[in-house]
Amino acid sequence: MYSQTEQQILKHIAQQSILTGLEAQHSLEVNLSDYSEALQKKQATFVTLKIGDNLRGCIGTLSPHQALVKSVAYNAYAAAFQDPRFPALSPQEYEQLKYHISILSDTSPMQFDSEQSLLAQIRPGIDGLVLKEDNQQGTFLPSVWEQLPEPEAFLQHLKNKAGLPTNYWSNTLKIDRYTVVNIE
Repeated sequence: MYSQTEQQILKHIAQQSILTGLEAQHSLEVNLSDYSEALQKKQATFVTLKIGDNLRGCIGTLSPHQALVKSVAYNAYAAAFQDPRFPALSPQEYEQLKYHISILSDTSPMQFDSEQSLLAQIRPGIDGLVLKEDNQQGTFLPSVWEQLPEPEAFLQHLKNKAGLPTNYWSNTLKIDRYTVVNIE
């Protein structure tokens, strides 16, 4: 979907945005006219940062509200400096970072009448899920399947992420699915 050159550009933007954050305490400012039409299209993205095999930050959006290059620049900065699970990235950590960019498809609601019906529809390794119940929400990117390969465990942990018990079920529970294009 994206050329090797476009993928390299997106990785470079993520790296430069974090470097700008270290030097100037804000994300990289992106001039859209410098980029291809594909990189100017509004896209939802997540940027995941790791050091070794350990998560170091992950921030993103579920809906496409800004151009892909701007979304990557902002989410890379936010993953490094604004993920509430971690302190702000230090200059010493910068050189150790591994970058994972996820470009999300539009979400689509899933139709189900029971937890078993839902579990039967989930596509391990393919689907990212958004769980919504009242004002509680959580999402797992498809990459989470690597740690939670069984649909039942994936759903239980997603419920926990949304602040619900693992055995929670309600007829008002909503699940949307999406897929991603991964850039590493």
